[in-house]
Amino acid sequence: MMVDFFIGLFLASLITAIFTTRLFRLLLWYSFNSLTLGILALLIGFKIDDGAMIITGIVTIIIKAVAIPYFLKSFSQKFHFVRQITPNVQTHHAIMLVPAILVFTFYLSQPVTNMMSGNTNYVAVSISSLFLSLMLMMEHKNVAPKIIGFLSIENSLFLLGITATNGMPMLVELGIFFDLLMAIIVINLLFHREGFQGAKDA
Repeated sequence: MMVDFFIGLFLASLITAIFTTRLFRLLLWYSFNSLTLGILALLIGFKIDDGAMIITGIVTIIIKAVAIPYFLKSFSQKFHFVRQITPNVQTHHAIMLVPAILVFTFYLSQPVTNMMSGNTNYVAVSISSLFLSLMLMMEHKNVAPKIIGFLSIENSLFLLGITATNGMPMLVELGIFFDLLMAIIVINLLFHREGFQGAKDA
């Protein structure tokens, strides 16, 4: 099933991002992660014949998979951010943490999935993605990876919404994009602050 395939890609791209040590590669994996999310929204939208979901999928691909990575790359070049982003968590520890998080969240989501008739694995994957995104955000000191982690949390919540309910009300979808807009404003402020501090230290 195509939905299962792209959910697997969504989770795999997030796990790969955790082990990435180069900023531009991290942006690339976030872009791919957002692309799979947009395609999932399109697939579910066509499956349930929901025009709002189809529009949301298209907007997700344009904004999250294209515009935001381009925006972040431009700002990182403008402020000369360090491209080597070494995580605080050592690789051998992360290798043990990732499967532990996956197993833990599958057990954690059991009470919720037991009350559902379908898409139970999707909910478990969405919750796992949420914790992995938190790990991505917490394992770095640099601003850029933290922003990617925050945006990945948005992706995980959005995945949970579209897979658990087979489509969310348009109001909730607009609320998520409003949160994303606020995130972009915060990103702008953080980059300016980082650039100012870098210039001051120089």
